[in-house]
Amino acid sequence: MRILFKIFFFVCCYWGSLQAQTTTIDLHRATIQNLQEWMTAGEVSSEDIVRYYLDRIKNFDQAGPQLNSVLVLNPDALHIARAMDMERRNGQVRGPMHGIPVLIKDNIDTHDKMPTTGGSILLQDNFVSRDAFIVRKLRESGAVLLGKTNLSEWANFRSTNSSSGWSSAGGQTKNPFDTLMSPCGSSSGSGVAVAADFCAAAIGTETDGSIACPSAVNGIVGIKPTVGLWSRSGIIPISHTQDTPGPMARTVMDAATLLSACAGIDEGDTATLGLKKKNDYTIYCRDTALENSRLGVDITFLNGQDTVSKIFQQALKKMEQAGAQIIPLNYAPLLKGIGKMEFDILLYEFKHGITKYLLETNLPYQNLQDLILANEEGKAQTMPFFGQEIFQMAEDKGSLMDSAYQAALINCTERSRRLIDSLMTTHQLTAIVGPALGAAWKIDHEHGDHSSGPSSYSIASRSGYPSITVPSAMINGLPLALCFMGRAYQEDRIIGLAYAFEQKFGPKLLTGF
Repeated sequence: MRILFKIFFFVCCYWGSLQAQTTTIDLHRATIQNLQEWMTAGEVSSEDIVRYYLDRIKNFDQAGPQLNSVLVLNPDALHIARAMDMERRNGQVRGPMHGIPVLIKDNIDTHDKMPTTGGSILLQDNFVSRDAFIVRKLRESGAVLLGKTNLSEWANFRSTNSSSGWSSAGGQTKNPFDTLMSPCGSSSGSGVAVAADFCAAAIGTETDGSIACPSAVNGIVGIKPTVGLWSRSGIIPISHTQDTPGPMARTVMDAATLLSACAGIDEGDTATLGLKKKNDYTIYCRDTALENSRLGVDITFLNGQDTVSKIFQQALKKMEQAGAQIIPLNYAPLLKGIGKMEFDILLYEFKHGITKYLLETNLPYQNLQDLILANEEGKAQTMPFFGQEIFQMAEDKGSLMDSAYQAALINCTERSRRLIDSLMTTHQLTAIVGPALGAAWKIDHEHGDHSSGPSSYSIASRSGYPSITVPSAMINGLPLALCFMGRAYQEDRIIGLAYAFEQKFGPKLLTGF
């Protein structure tokens, strides 16, 4: 009986391999819906799709332009795909993510043959004992975990002079629209991999802009959920107040599909306990969502004379033509000084959170001070371009009981939440909208990042409220994006608005790869 099973297994593997060689479906930039329709019809298999992405990664990420977005490939990806294909042949389809290849940022734990490095060679042997909660949800959905993406080392929280997309574990990730330009970060690899068609969708993480920024400059859709919609368990932390993982995809529908798959209550992350029900966010993707909507816009963006603001103002006119009403706001002056308080929160919480994370690993580091010393000892590899000023500032902070930390929470986090809630209520807004930020800038290892153009997403990050970034235009061959923001758990509204904008006015973005 065992011999017969082995024969059957090898025949299935051979047949899947033969299909991968003979399929005539054009998989380039296919949506998740496309892939599901083709798999349902038997025109393509999950194994075919995985092989397609593996070929593209080989030809364009590891060779050719060497975009360097994928840090490690999952050696079990083809095996998982074949298992999902067998389930489908047996009439079992778990949902819209069944058989869909996904890449995840390498600060998210996976209990498999891939380490979780956070981009640091110090963690290259960090093989963990269990999946992050969202990885478990991803596996349960039937998705194929294709590999892990490069990122700004330590999620861009090591140096004040860092270059987005560079890590000691993976080197420099490059923007697919212009390889001399920054991919932004810290979810750099996830943004580039989606834009360059190395996966159907990816997962990034954000504390302040780390999903929004790489989504914007790489011309894709990124959703930063409400803190608590997706669990943070099993993710290398910066801030338990602001951290959240989120989906990154080429379309709003694809991002909403992945958002739905990984949402859920996790007893290990108290922020998720407020989640009342599981939503299918794809049902909010309606091309009529802009009709009769009320969109709040700060006058800074309405009156701006810079190129990015002017292009944003053109987008507002298009939305007005689609039935939206633009409501002028003046909230920017109320946010003065809030950035310093936010940074203090992150410093305190990083020191606390990274120690907790390290103590649950088998690594030789027990706390942040151990990491600082190890970086110094191996600085030729870990710090060839920039230092660890942020690490040292965090180490110098006290405990979470310090009055300075408690005051920062009140004056930054609570203040941001009250402001958004007040604006939404007073002006009866559907959402707040602004330019995500300017176009990508040149990679500069000597001086670090120097992003340009106005940005709007930080208020959502500081409050822990949701935002969605969607491509809006091109400038000098580089993407620009809008950012829709709302109250806690108003993902339904902002997804609808972003989808309607994308369907009516979204630019055609092709990287050439």
